[in-house]
Amino acid sequence: MKISILVFILNIFVFALVHAQLYVGVNLSGAEFGTNVPGTYSADYIYPYQSEVNYFQDKGMNTIRLPFLWERLQLSLDGDFDTNELNRLMTFVSNATSNGVMVILDPHDGGGYYGNKIGSAEVPVSAFSNFWGRLALDFQTNNRVIFGLMNEPNTMPTDQWIAAANAAIAAIRSTGATNLILVPGNRWTGAWSWFTNNDVVNGINQGRANADAMLDIVDPDTNYLIEFHQYLDYDSSGTHDMVVSATTGVEDLTNATMWLQTHHLKGFLAEYAAPNDLINTNGNLGGQALEYMLSYIATNSVWAGWTWWSAGPWWGNYMFTLEPENLGQANQTDMPAMSVIKNFVPIPTPTLRLMPSRQIQFQSQPGFVYQIQSSTNLISGTWENSGSVTNGSGKIINFDINPNKTSFYRAEVNRTP
Repeated sequence: MKISILVFILNIFVFALVHAQLYVGVNLSGAEFGTNVPGTYSADYIYPYQSEVNYFQDKGMNTIRLPFLWERLQLSLDGDFDTNELNRLMTFVSNATSNGVMVILDPHDGGGYYGNKIGSAEVPVSAFSNFWGRLALDFQTNNRVIFGLMNEPNTMPTDQWIAAANAAIAAIRSTGATNLILVPGNRWTGAWSWFTNNDVVNGINQGRANADAMLDIVDPDTNYLIEFHQYLDYDSSGTHDMVVSATTGVEDLTNATMWLQTHHLKGFLAEYAAPNDLINTNGNLGGQALEYMLSYIATNSVWAGWTWWSAGPWWGNYMFTLEPENLGQANQTDMPAMSVIKNFVPIPTPTLRLMPSRQIQFQSQPGFVYQIQSSTNLISGTWENSGSVTNGSGKIINFDINPNKTSFYRAEVNRTP
């Protein structure tokens, strides 16, 4: 798959096609490992390595969702952040975003703090807004940071979660932070359960469906996406090494997509996966299900992107891991799932500019190769390569054009082989 971006050079006029950004990438686990207690760093949990960020960026991905535990960052409610943990978090974010990657901050606590749900007597909503107000202050100057309010709220009344989410959003915006926010729903924010209402879980009536309650989300900046999760096993939990059918992902996302369209909202699929051992084997059921689901997302503009669950240095033989074998070594090997999802990483459309120095200039992206081509006659449709193929690096590419020849130029962009 490739795209060609036309730049017409006629006198001094330049025209280019530009596509909206789509956030695509992977969860990088490690900082949420262990129990929900502070733990010992490097024994109980670990932050991902920059080499992992580089690997996925080299595949063309531009987004990392970073799970971590609220309890480790804020050891007591309303208290100051732990200095060591904050430094770990900020170091990872700084290194990743300085190379052009978006980072989603994901407190991975299931809607709670030390096991107690937000909005309970033990964890008042004000404590959740305090947490997000502090975190927003630390990251508000970095526009490549996305605030994911909470991983998979569950086993609480949906209105209790809506009150907490709105309080957190208000706290974030009160700091002046304009960062994009991801807002999950209750019931593990599943697309499959989006319209479920008054179900009872562990004796607790969940109340209103997300499809109703999430319309009460308020963001003064209106800069938010609705977060969904969707797995392909029979109960959508992501805990079984199986896939229901090749079309199950599309079926589960269809109603959520229609809901987004009806209410003029946009969604983000923050967790999805298929077992590696069902890709390219056993009839390739896993690969087919991924292809259908990602194709469906790509053709519905209400979806702003996705992050695979999961990769990270400590997963080992986990059925969903996207961590390559022998990272950085000569025998580095992609996981089977990568052979499917890399084809759905959108090819970027660079903005090409004609510079006064008679150069074409554009921003390159890792994971892609660029070839400038020229033609003296658009009607004939004959294009010739000009110069050599250039690997994207995240840096500006300058291409010298012939000042004595009127030509049309285009950039052909391909995924790195």
